[in-house]
Amino acid sequence: MSERTRVSTGSPWEPVVGYCRAIRVGAIVEVAGTTAMKDGQPVFPGDAYAQTRYVLQLIEGALGELGASMNDVVRTRMFVTDISQWEAIGKAHGEFFADVRPVATMVEVKALIDPALLVEIEVQAIVD
Repeated sequence: MSERTRVSTGSPWEPVVGYCRAIRVGAIVEVAGTTAMKDGQPVFPGDAYAQTRYVLQLIEGALGELGASMNDVVRTRMFVTDISQWEAIGKAHGEFFADVRPVATMVEVKALIDPALLVEIEVQAIVD
């Protein structure tokens, strides 16, 4: 079995819930659902575009810690609380992935862990 390398956010919830921000096993990197939280508080409330950009920047950082980049992403999953905001979310996604063009899914969900959060994104990357 390949060695697992993990990235942690340092959140007190990671050991309680039993997860990490990202993990690499061999060439595969998975990044957990990521939201626009800083120091335990939502950022950019009411702004789906800004939250999406912030989330993708966090994901980019986690990938980098595991020797991957946004260019290695093959799948994104976006969970949004208001599908009518799809264009703002899609615009931010496109700014990061216009040339990469991973497989992408966007689905509306009833709620995220905090009502101020509008989007949660997870990604899968394969490092050559």
